[in-house]
Amino acid sequence: MKRFALATLGYFVATMIVAVTWHLGLFHEKYVAMGALTRAAPIMPLGMFAVFAQGLVFAYIYPIYYRYRGGGAPLRVGIQCSLLLGVLVWTVMVFATAAKFAIEPVADFLVLGTFFQVIQYVAVGAVIGAIYGRSPLRSDGR
Repeated sequence: MKRFALATLGYFVATMIVAVTWHLGLFHEKYVAMGALTRAAPIMPLGMFAVFAQGLVFAYIYPIYYRYRGGGAPLRVGIQCSLLLGVLVWTVMVFATAAKFAIEPVADFLVLGTFFQVIQYVAVGAVIGAIYGRSPLRSDGR
């Protein structure tokens, strides 16, 4: 249970660092200009809840994926697992968002969103892989 909690926390911290830096720092003005950020201030508790929920899922699935793969280098397997799971989030966060909202130019949003997701999932995969190490015993981290 300890590693599960640490992996969830690791996902949360790594994602928040990348997301806040990316969306509210480096590319904030670009997202506003495209119409992707329309609130003067984001509702942080909602975003934090979403990230925490994702962390629970990633932390739960990683040990299952690790055993399924037959082990291996934890950082590599963590990144592989995270990128695989990240495809689900990527399709919603990038493509479905662009389809539902008046974001222009769409191509710029798709490129920025894709780069963000790759960076995020490489980071969180490495963190989760490092936390679990070579011997995740059970899916609950014990």
